[in-house]
Amino acid sequence: MAEALGVASSVIAVVDLSAKVISWCVRYAKDVKSAKDDIEKLHQEVAAFQDTTKKLKALVEGPCGKELSASQQLVSTIEDGRSRLEKLEQQLQPPTHRKVMSRFGARAFKWPFEYKDVEETIQNLLRCRENISLALNIDQTVILQNVDDRTTLSQLPAAEGASFDSHAEEHNPTCLPNTREELLREIDSWIDDLKSKTIFWLNGKAGTGKSTISRTVARSRCKQGDLGASFFFKRGEVDRGNLSKFVSTVARRLAWSTPAVAPFIKSAVNADPAITDKAVREQFEKLVREPLSKATATSLSRPSVVIVVDALDECEKDADIKLLLQLFSNLRFAGPLRVRVLVTSRPELPVRLGFSSIGNAHQDLVLHKIPLPIIEHDISVFLRHEFANIRNSFNQGSNPRHSTTHL
Repeated sequence: MAEALGVASSVIAVVDLSAKVISWCVRYAKDVKSAKDDIEKLHQEVAAFQDTTKKLKALVEGPCGKELSASQQLVSTIEDGRSRLEKLEQQLQPPTHRKVMSRFGARAFKWPFEYKDVEETIQNLLRCRENISLALNIDQTVILQNVDDRTTLSQLPAAEGASFDSHAEEHNPTCLPNTREELLREIDSWIDDLKSKTIFWLNGKAGTGKSTISRTVARSRCKQGDLGASFFFKRGEVDRGNLSKFVSTVARRLAWSTPAVAPFIKSAVNADPAITDKAVREQFEKLVREPLSKATATSLSRPSVVIVVDALDECEKDADIKLLLQLFSNLRFAGPLRVRVLVTSRPELPVRLGFSSIGNAHQDLVLHKIPLPIIEHDISVFLRHEFANIRNSFNQGSNPRHSTTHL
């Protein structure tokens, strides 16, 4: 961000200084006849330099400004151009003493440069301009590539309402402050621990708050920058009750949230445009596991990628539940990335059998076996919060003009 602001402010200064130098060149061209060629050449180069920096300014201030990695490295080059223009503008200013100017008039307006000075200045500005143009070309190519990437990735079908931040989940609750503290700390520790299992199974009976915890973890890890994807199963919904769009939804979210894997997902789609019609196992291998394994550690802002899968028991086919858990267990071989998959569900038989089939690739926690004092504390916090909401709603709805004061 600091570099971006530095580039933007320097570019604005260069554009303004260029305009001043051009103005001086126009004036010298009118009043000085002995250096017409030198004045014209300097005028043209400064105008070209100004035009290039205007293009840079438009790009830096545009919606893709944060993506301009090459242009953001131009601070020293632009500062060099700025200092040269400042010096040039000072040298072009004629004597300002009024008596001298009124006495000698136009004769005091003398071109201050020799031919070699003009050539040196032009070459220095040309070098700066070429460096800026090169960076612009690189960044514009990257932007076009990113547009192409987004176009390709947007073709991946997504299950509507499956993500934690979707409209369908918008009004569903997250954990209140000071509740589920120990559990949330345990999940955070599991994510950050290099030696922890790939899968964390949070299971509990109906109404124990599994989805609330899922949303809380997803939101928290999204803020921390390592949420790769989330998928909230919901029985009876066309796209959320099965695996028909599960892999493509996860891959699409991964591409947006973890840019280091996006090129590999795009390559997989380009290599096989019909990949989303293939078997789930092949989809997962090409769109999720392989891209995650190919991402290099140096290209990642954080070494962990978290995937949150809520209500797995609401996936309608028992065979799909077992398959999905097997696929998740294979993510422990995803190269330098530390992939962590949080799965919540009721302890239904298909889910239990699925976890049995993957051996020790997971750790679990049973929500309805949490110590009673912790449960009582959380219930107390919840009730105080709800009663406060009721009181506030009642107070806001009452009309003070019709209230009665009892003495």
